[in-house]
Amino acid sequence: MAQVPTGAKARCHRCHTVLMTPRQGAMTRIVMLAATAAVLMIAAIFFPFLELQVGGLSRKSSVFDAITAFSASGMLPLSIAVAALIVVLPFARLVAIAYALGPMALGWHPAPQAARAFRWAEATRPWAMAEIFIVGVAVALVKITGLAKVTPGPAFWAFAALVLVTVLKDSFMCRLTVWKTLEERSRS
Repeated sequence: MAQVPTGAKARCHRCHTVLMTPRQGAMTRIVMLAATAAVLMIAAIFFPFLELQVGGLSRKSSVFDAITAFSASGMLPLSIAVAALIVVLPFARLVAIAYALGPMALGWHPAPQAARAFRWAEATRPWAMAEIFIVGVAVALVKITGLAKVTPGPAFWAFAALVLVTVLKDSFMCRLTVWKTLEERSRS
């Protein structure tokens, strides 16, 4: 494979898709953004997500409250799906990325099983649906604002920031460069 200089882009000759975009310090940024996203994820789970006010009654709810409410009302499969796809899988994916890239960002050899952790993080990317959740919630909030007063809580804003941090993290990640670095540093 030809070397691509840092800051340059390698494109497919046929379809012009970007294949490689190595950037200086990208691994450090990716690890820091993954750590930031993990902290935001924890905040988004336990802080109040939104407050509904209807007819003088008020109710605050967090994502954790919603998950436990589903399980208490006899919808255990839905509770498990929500917990897995919105909380557990995205958080585990962030941890796997930090585990796989963290030592290399410091200039060290990859951690044991780093390639497997990164492969798993990449394979589960379509299933980590925290971003889809916030889009769905935004649509639902637009629909219900006519029925009740809805006040987004700190967890809503943490989820919104999480989406932005995730997009930024993904924009820094050149998967081909990560694989190449994993391979080179595993051999040396």
